[in-house]
Amino acid sequence: MSAPSSNTPDHQPRPFVDLMVSIVIPSIILMKFSGDEHLGSVNALLLGLAFPLGWGLFELVKYRKKNFIALLGMVSVGLTGGIGLLELDAGYLAIKEAAIPAIIGLAVLISTRTRYPLVRTMLYNPSVLDVEKIQTALEKNNATEEFESRLMKATYFFAGTFLFSSIMNYVLAKWIVVSPSGTQAFNEELGRMTLVSYPMIAIPSMAMMLLIFYYLWRTIRRLTGFTLEEVMAPHLADK
Repeated sequence: MSAPSSNTPDHQPRPFVDLMVSIVIPSIILMKFSGDEHLGSVNALLLGLAFPLGWGLFELVKYRKKNFIALLGMVSVGLTGGIGLLELDAGYLAIKEAAIPAIIGLAVLISTRTRYPLVRTMLYNPSVLDVEKIQTALEKNNATEEFESRLMKATYFFAGTFLFSSIMNYVLAKWIVVSPSGTQAFNEELGRMTLVSYPMIAIPSMAMMLLIFYYLWRTIRRLTGFTLEEVMAPHLADK
């Protein structure tokens, strides 16, 4: 008896939409509409954070993206709202900003002690690479052990990108957000920090992850002799 086909739609990356909903729109609301003559500090904070939170929930429900990092992102947005609405010391924001990527990095390191290091589940998986073909070639060339060692190094590099994000998030938050929470100035600084974090943190982090993928591909290339096109997942190679 064949398994029923899933009705869950495939998730298609939409970086422009993600950028607008998660960064640009919230930043504009916080920086431009937090004054009493507009939305006020509380309403602007709620509306600004509603965009990334609502978008995350939408993706979670529609695509069933029940993954650890996505859930932490929504927790992060909720904590930011809590700090602003409860008018907690702004220093807690810097701690929160550093803690979220630090937790992810710690999870990456802990995953090295399990059967499924996160680099394996995120990069070296059948949706990205033709894993079966690569494994067959590695076994044929007696290179499986060396590849596993390199894969572990890639996992440590991956954890390092989150360490970078943690440090930079803390520095950025302490540098930009200096006003008491619950004020118009706090909202404006929060919006500015969100906007600045993209070129200063997100883009360098993505560049580092691309370098990790390049390192992984170069390892596969050297140990198997395959080109990138030859080891891409079949559904990607056909496009």
